Order: sequence, then structure tokens, then C-alpha cells
Amino acid sequence: MATTETPNRSWWHRNQQTLTPLLFLAPGLLMFAVYVVWPIFSSFRLSLYDYDGLGRKVWLGLANYRELFADRAFKTSLKNNVIWLVLYMLAVPAGLAIAIFLNQTVRGIRIYKSLFFFPFVISQVVVGLMFAWFYAPNFGLLYKLIEMVTGKGIAVLADPHLATYGIIAAGLWPQIAYCMILDLTGLNNVAPDQIEAARLDGAKGLKMLWYVILPQLRPATFIAVVVTVIGALRSFDLVSIMTNGGPFGSTRVLSYYMYEQALSEYGYRMGYGAAIAVVLFGIMMIFISGFIWKMVRDERGAR
Repeated sequence: MATTETPNRSWWHRNQQTLTPLLFLAPGLLMFAVYVVWPIFSSFRLSLYDYDGLGRKVWLGLANYRELFADRAFKTSLKNNVIWLVLYMLAVPAGLAIAIFLNQTVRGIRIYKSLFFFPFVISQVVVGLMFAWFYAPNFGLLYKLIEMVTGKGIAVLADPHLATYGIIAAGLWPQIAYCMILDLTGLNNVAPDQIEAARLDGAKGLKMLWYVILPQLRPATFIAVVVTVIGALRSFDLVSIMTNGGPFGSTRVLSYYMYEQALSEYGYRMGYGAAIAVVLFGIMMIFISGFIWKMVRDERGAR
């Protein structure tokens, strides 16, 4: 009777199914550790020092953080970031509304999709310049329209009470387009059998949207919310292009104030700028962690 002997398998063959995914993930994890995780810890460490980027680091402990909460410019920046965050959330329902409108099979819908998609592919610098001209006194389109209606134009970016809202309106234009793209992708994956079953049960309009479509759009909505929060909290480029933080520092946000303190000719206070960055990172993580926790809880409840 012939006997077959099982050859001795090498360590690699015994652990191949475990090691192969790790080897594929290793380059990405290494890049993430070097360019994301390490800078986060370096920023926190740097925030404990007084450092100008060239000279000797001087240990301050938490002095930079104590100075932050007595700094009027920091409080203005923090308040503006809250305003950005609240108003930027309008991009999520607005993007959904446009996506539902565009999710049709009618003549010319591709042209409409291209027009609504157009703001997303424009650079933020170009968006800032376009809106700066749009708001410009004496020749800007908005200024001229207000002047025709009321007899006196309004220089939006020169008014400390209006400038922040003008910049947010400029940022919402491409952000709504981005949320629309995410929702359009989600709508293409909505199960048609559930739509038909809901119609047979008499659901339509808002009931169809709330109970059938929105639950299936949860992943797209989650990504839209997270990206919108990040966009609102790191709103640097539009502020820099449109107002440079003015007038009188009224449009500063945390990311721009961090740049002013750490890298501009007015600052070179690397430690103080790092402290602002740590506060900004903490706010961002609170919101994103809350969204992730809610999504995980909803997914477990749905099982």
C-alpha cells in the first residue's frame, strides 16, 4: 500500500495568507506614518517650545496654549471657523438636492451635469479670484446689481461684517459640486427593487426620500460630511486670495492665522503656530470621530 508523506511546509507557506495583505499594505502604511502620524506628533512637541525655525528651541511647556486663549486674533479666527463650519454644512443638502434633480433620463441632462460639475474642477485660487472680481467695488457684478436696486453698492470684501460670509459663499460653490458628485454616485447604486416595492406600498415624494433613498445614501453622505468639515476647518486658500485675512483681521481663520504666526514675515513663531495647528487638529478629530462613531452605531443597529 503506497503512502504519501506531506512535505514540510516552510514558514512563508504556513503564514502566506496573513503576510501577503500586510506586504501590500506596508508601503502605504509607511508613507502614512512618515507623512501623517509623525508630523502630528512633531507638531504637538514643537508647540511646547519657542522656536523661530533657525535658532535654539526654548522649552515653554503649555505657555503657548495659555497665550492662545488670551489672544483676541485667535478668538476671532476660532469664531470664524465655527461660522465656516455651520454654513459649509449647507453644501450637503444642497448637493443632494441637485443630485436628485440630475438623476433623471431626460434630454440634455448631460449638459446640466457638466455645468454643475464645472465648479469642482476649478482651482480654489481661480474661484477666489473670480469671486473677488464678482464682489469688487465700482465694477463687480454683485456691486453693480445692488447699486441698480438700492442706489448704493456694497463692497462685500471691504466690510468686516460681510467679508467672511462672502468668502464662505465662494467656497460653497465648488463644495456643493463635490457633494453632488458623491450623491450622484450613491444614487446610481440605490437598489431599484426597493424603490419599486416602496412605490407599490404607496410611498412617494419625501417619504420615498426619507425612508428608502437616504438610508442607502448613508456612505456617500458620511464622506460628504467628513470632507465638508475638513474643507471648512482648513479654509486657507480662499482667505489668502480674497482678503489676506482682512479687513482688520476680521476674516482670519485658524489655518490662516497659523500661517501668519509660523511662516509669514509677521511671525516666525513656529511653536505658537504649531499650538494653533494642534487646536485645529483637535477640533477636526472631535467632529470626524463623532461622525465615525455615529455611523458605526447605525451600522450595528441595522444588522
